[in-house]
Amino acid sequence: MGKLYEGLTPALRDLITQSPMYFTATAPLAEDGHVNVSPKGGMDTFAILDDTTVAYLDLIGSGAETIAHVRESGRITLMFCSFTRRPKILRLYGTARCVFPDAPEWDTLIGHFGKHPIPRSIMVVSLTRITDSCGFTVPEMELVRERDLQDQWGMRKSDQELEEYMRQKNSASIDGLPARPHQELS
Repeated sequence: MGKLYEGLTPALRDLITQSPMYFTATAPLAEDGHVNVSPKGGMDTFAILDDTTVAYLDLIGSGAETIAHVRESGRITLMFCSFTRRPKILRLYGTARCVFPDAPEWDTLIGHFGKHPIPRSIMVVSLTRITDSCGFTVPEMELVRERDLQDQWGMRKSDQELEEYMRQKNSASIDGLPARPHQELS
């Protein structure tokens, strides 16, 4: 049922581009650290850069686990599920790096995504393993609409308010790992 791929095939690319949501999974190196799984929405927040490289737009949120874990180890898994009549699960394993707005490549990468008022970083993932599986237990569902609540929230905040929010909520992971490069913890 499952298959291992050397790169993203046209069928896998279709699954990705038609998915209204996907999941990210990361973990700290510490044995007692918390594993993090985050749902990501917005069909315009994910980009296929080539057959073995993808990226997603990371928006300001209530935590910064993924950034902290990626900065520590680079390890990440992305998962897509087909909720249509044709079941499928796609897992993309790889190493990620965070590209922050002050990085030289930001202007090139940001063009791959839709306009969002609160971008925090871009996660660029070099794929080391690409697998699919049947997805026979994943329910068939219909997308009602995408939500823009996070964008609306961000548009109500000034730059200063967003910076203060990130200082309070996004400086470190729940395990105390630094998330923001310009606010290293001592």
